[in-house]
Amino acid sequence: MNKIISYILLFFLSNCAYEPILTNKNYEFSINANKINGDQKVNSIIINNFNNLKGNEKKYDIILSSNKEKNIISKDSKGDPSIFELLINVKYSVKKDEKTIIENKISRRTTYNNITDKFEMENYEKTIINNLSTNISDNIILSISKINE
Repeated sequence: MNKIISYILLFFLSNCAYEPILTNKNYEFSINANKINGDQKVNSIIINNFNNLKGNEKKYDIILSSNKEKNIISKDSKGDPSIFELLINVKYSVKKDEKTIIENKISRRTTYNNITDKFEMENYEKTIINNLSTNISDNIILSISKINE
């Protein structure tokens, strides 16, 4: 009986094919960042994701403006921060042949607990910023790909 259940589970699990949306897709466009304002770390992550696009057929120009906010959500009994919120806002405008095609604003936020080790806390915040910025750049690429179809 256990063999039958094992084979059934193996069959179902082997047929599940997880495939990330953006990694294997070949886009037929590239994005050129003209004007960039705001947080340098967020902007560099977004621009690096744009540089991974290899399409030469169509070229879009983008204007980015970003900001990052770190807020204290909760404090402990001593008055030290216990929960933080990290918010990243990006306004962007996509142009093709000097015509504005897309104007949009994307906001991503997350909350996280304070860590007593400041080095570990700094690394954790860098990871959060990287993940949120990558998510924002993926959304920008998807919005352009919908127009490009």
